[in-house]
Amino acid sequence: MAAIGSGRLFLRIGAVSGSLAVGAGAYGAHGQRIIEQEEYNKELYKTANRYHFLHSLALLAVPHCRKPLLAGSVMTSGMVMFCGALYYQALTGDPSYVRVAPTGGWLMILGWAAMAL
Repeated sequence: MAAIGSGRLFLRIGAVSGSLAVGAGAYGAHGQRIIEQEEYNKELYKTANRYHFLHSLALLAVPHCRKPLLAGSVMTSGMVMFCGALYYQALTGDPSYVRVAPTGGWLMILGWAAMAL
């Protein structure tokens, strides 16, 4: 029963995250004021948005795996760390949190692997 409940939770998280990814993409394409090093920060923002969107879609599949709580938790944590750090630097020019991005990337990889369990 817990697997069904956690699966539904990640279905909702994936759906909300997907809508936020689309909104962030639109903001990046139309309204974003890029901080210094404009081209570099645009690329950071695009990378964050691409991974955000793709992993939001992946969360929609989490209810179909055997360990949805594990897979969804790890993947969501990775998205927040990786995409959040890149979005933050692109919008502020402050690289303070970029050191957590590799850990977030590994967590996203582990989230995919957990879906195979």
